[in-house]
Amino acid sequence: MTSDHLTRRGLLRGSAALAAATPVLAPSAGAAPSTRPPAKEGAPMSPVELTVNGREVHLQLDPRTSLLDALREHLHLTGTKKGCDHGQCGACTVIVEGRRINSCLTLAVMHDGDRVTTIEGLGTAEALHPMQRAFITHDGYQCGYCTPGQICSAVAVLDEIAAGIPSHASADLNKIALSDAELRERMSGNICRCAAYPNIIAAMNDVAKGEKVA
Repeated sequence: MTSDHLTRRGLLRGSAALAAATPVLAPSAGAAPSTRPPAKEGAPMSPVELTVNGREVHLQLDPRTSLLDALREHLHLTGTKKGCDHGQCGACTVIVEGRRINSCLTLAVMHDGDRVTTIEGLGTAEALHPMQRAFITHDGYQCGYCTPGQICSAVAVLDEIAAGIPSHASADLNKIALSDAELRERMSGNICRCAAYPNIIAAMNDVAKGEKVA
């Protein structure tokens, strides 16, 4: 005798069979078009001309390339470090047109025609920059990762003070005094996880005062 009672197993079997037999339909003519942008073959490249450490370089870069990546990945100047990549640690500090900047926060195309100095351009193993010698003498580094940015920033800081550019620590805006407070304030954007700050200030003081360092 055949029963008309529908069992749970029978229902599941019937649903599976129906799903397998259902064809996949193409979107109808009246369906809303996809909002996804069409894929591009490649972003257009932009020519960028820089003078890096006294040498003219001509690059073809994606316009989204940061100055930091242009230096490290395209010119292989890996002395400039990528730390936070958010402009918070100062490891990527370089000197552009005489002013220190965080190279991770700026695009290379924004500096077309500019002069850029990295740690490699300050001195060599045979002829160290005075700030490099002072950092060695005063042990202004430990792990060394932040050191290139610290040195570039320190060199630019002394130039800022000599030019009379004030900081938040400047007591007299008409006469910028060289003091530890000034140096600490101006170097506050360069983070040293090893906490070599007193040694860095000592190195900067030696260079600022023209003292001979070994």
